[in-house]
Parts: sequence; structure tokens; C-alpha cells
Amino acid sequence: MISILLGCGLRRAEAVALTTKDLQIRENHWVIADLIGKGKHIRTVPVPNWAKASIDEWISASGMAEGKIFRRINKNGKVWGNGITPKTVWHVVKAAAKRAAISNLAPHDLRRSCASLCHLAGGELEQIQFLLGHASVLTTERYYAQRNVM
Repeated sequence: MISILLGCGLRRAEAVALTTKDLQIRENHWVIADLIGKGKHIRTVPVPNWAKASIDEWISASGMAEGKIFRRINKNGKVWGNGITPKTVWHVVKAAAKRAAISNLAPHDLRRSCASLCHLAGGELEQIQFLLGHASVLTTERYYAQRNVM
């Protein structure tokens, strides 16, 4: 989950809605196809190879073949249910940050870090705006100013 939030810059609600059918190959690259984001904006999000490897590992370990990617795990370690809530994403990120001794890390910090990493890698402002699904380029520029690269 963390690899998708950081590598793809997804919002919590976008991550919990993600299904196995959303992951597609387009022009020889993995993408999240036709992602419906905030304000009903539709975009296609590239998935870095390392993030796709994390998803594949989770799908393989969970034994699921279709449906929502992120689901609950019961006390016996079995995947169950139809999905999770955005609040669950919050708790997962907070728990992972605590294990890594990172204070004050929230899911949205991973999204801002994605923007900053893309910028540092030479991504243009308009490309990053489209990646994140921002209606305004000014919102994307604010992400740079916050410099939340982990």
C-alpha cells in the first residue's frame, strides 16, 4: 500500500478503490487505467516497476485473483471482506511510520513526496499536475514548496 501511495501519488480514497482490473499494460508500461479521482477527474497513472512488484507480491501472498486490491486481514492471516476504508490507510501508514521511527508521517505526505521525487527526477510541472490529478497547477507548485521527500 505504501509503495502505491509513494510511487503513484494516490489519495487514500483512490488507493482503497483500486482493483486488479485497474492495473493494465499500456505502451509496454504498467498503469492504473482510468482512475477516477477527486472532482471526478479521470487520469491514467504510471506505476513504477518497484511499486508493481510490491502489488504483485501482495496479490500472490493474499491468494486473491480479482476485486479490490487492499482488503482486511483476519486474526488467522487470511484476507477477507470487499475492501478497506480511507481511515484504514491512515492507520496502516501511521503504523509503518512508527516501525520505521518516522514521526508525523501521514498518507498525504507520501503523495507530496511523490511529487517532489518526480520533480527532482526532471518531471515537468504539468506532467506532475496530471499525475496527481490536480485541477490547478498552483496546487502542484505548493507541493514542491513543502518538500516532503522522505
